[in-house]
Amino acid sequence: LRHPNLVPIRAYFQAKEERLIIYDYQPNGSLFNLIHGSRSTRAKPLHWTSCLKIAEDVAQGLAYIHQASRLVHGNLKSSNVLLGSDFEACLTDYCLAVLADSSSTDDPDSAGYKAPEIRKLSRRATSKSDVYAFGILLLELLTGKPPSQHPFLVPTDMPEWVRAMREDDVGEDNRLGMLVEVAGICSLTSPEQRPAMWQVLKMIQEIKESILIEDDARNACIGYS
Repeated sequence: LRHPNLVPIRAYFQAKEERLIIYDYQPNGSLFNLIHGSRSTRAKPLHWTSCLKIAEDVAQGLAYIHQASRLVHGNLKSSNVLLGSDFEACLTDYCLAVLADSSSTDDPDSAGYKAPEIRKLSRRATSKSDVYAFGILLLELLTGKPPSQHPFLVPTDMPEWVRAMREDDVGEDNRLGMLVEVAGICSLTSPEQRPAMWQVLKMIQEIKESILIEDDARNACIGYS
């Protein structure tokens, strides 16, 4: 697999009980650290423009995995999204879920990314369970809260919760609302109701385009005045 939003695999090693995979080094750490900060600093939600950029990068990588290879990521979470030299978001640990022991106990945050059908029926990951994990990741991006701290909400209640977590983004409600809507659709309980990843990517790109048009119009008005 080769894509700008996938961390390239350079080598693998296996001996007895040990399996290692060697990826290219990514200089800016993980998305988990960017969102949640270090223990000494209080985590603060990222600016919505950063959320949009990262969401698009992750969606690009997932859509490529699903369409180009018909594989699934299977373990999407913020610690498996690494940041390159230009802070581009790149997926790691992709397509390895089939090699892992799915019966092992997860920490609450890792379990929070798992779609209901995976948790309840112990099924293998699917493209639709990747979409669910993406929805949870997007909420984590927007709120700064790990999945274990997400309340169970229907999509219509999500915007209010996200706004409450982002006290300083007054005036950006409409733009945030569009991203929250994507997160809500992706994290629907029924896999049949979730969109495909290419559709999610298209939604995010349409949000990006509408914001660019809106900003251009606003700047033109300022210029004329």
